[in-house]
Amino acid sequence: MIEDDVPADPVALRRPAYLADLAGGVDRFFEPRRTSCPWCASEALSARVRTTDLLQHKPGRFVLDECRDCGHVFQNPRLNPAGLELYYRDCYDGLGEQNMTGMFESNRAGYRSRAELARDNGAAGEWLDVGMGHGHFCQEAAAVLPGVAFDGLDLGDAVELARREGRIRTGYQGSFVDLAEDLARRYDVVSMYHYLEHTTDPRRELAAAGTVLRPGGLLAIELPDPECRWAGVLGRWWMPWLQPQHLNLMPIGNLRAELAAHGFTVVAEQRGEPHAAIDVLAAALMVVNALTIAGEDLPWRATPPARWRRILRKATFVACVPVFVLASLVDRITAPLGRRRGWSNAYRVVARRDAG
Repeated sequence: MIEDDVPADPVALRRPAYLADLAGGVDRFFEPRRTSCPWCASEALSARVRTTDLLQHKPGRFVLDECRDCGHVFQNPRLNPAGLELYYRDCYDGLGEQNMTGMFESNRAGYRSRAELARDNGAAGEWLDVGMGHGHFCQEAAAVLPGVAFDGLDLGDAVELARREGRIRTGYQGSFVDLAEDLARRYDVVSMYHYLEHTTDPRRELAAAGTVLRPGGLLAIELPDPECRWAGVLGRWWMPWLQPQHLNLMPIGNLRAELAAHGFTVVAEQRGEPHAAIDVLAAALMVVNALTIAGEDLPWRATPPARWRRILRKATFVACVPVFVLASLVDRITAPLGRRRGWSNAYRVVARRDAG
């Protein structure tokens, strides 16, 4: 009698590698702490957020410092390349791919709004989406801009997935800064939607965009707004802090000045339209998840949780459904407030590359 093949447990398969990586603790995954702002070099720093990994719940503690002179918010100490690999692993691919795909697919209205702003400012020709994820923006934007050819660039394997699914024409896998010279003056539009905050040196990314764009081309950017008042209300539970992935969060004034320094002229800004009315619901979900995380089987823990812990976790989420409904209602009621200056959790900028 031949036994049926039993699918391997993906969590169990990953456990030995994670435990080996974490055997010596997490200190080796961080660079030395900075004493000055990476944006303006001021030493007037204060801790804005102290938190843990509230998304994957991998071990470690993280601090976001804020510069009191220019307002730049940055992870300090910052993860080194090995740390970034550890904390990104199984987030957008692997164990986390299904959840992330669902989240990306649910943002169709946001994708269309981004594309419409670029269209209204003359977007045409060939477009490169940097930090494209699974390519869902390109797929949705093609309906808004039917004459535009969309290519994508990212570090992960999702580039090939997006190409196979027909969401992009051409995919590039690697670092944008490293590939920029090979793509020099090839594109009419470059987009960086929720990308710059993940990078170690946003200034180099903006310079790379200037290299890749043809004269007169457009650079479209969307970023979490660190000046959002929801960040103060919700503290470390404000989802756009997204530690430990977000390394740099720039106030719009800083970005505007830096674009000018790199030969761009800002032609459009949106401070309210990009607001996603999910702040309170996301905070509620993260709190309940954190309180019950002992019941989830995670490969960076030595053993799976006891059955009773798994049951308790599921039961708690079910019991908290009314809380989630109420949180969502608060988001809906306050959405008009969120679209006013100072309350939006994101902003957009479109800039034109100077002909010179």
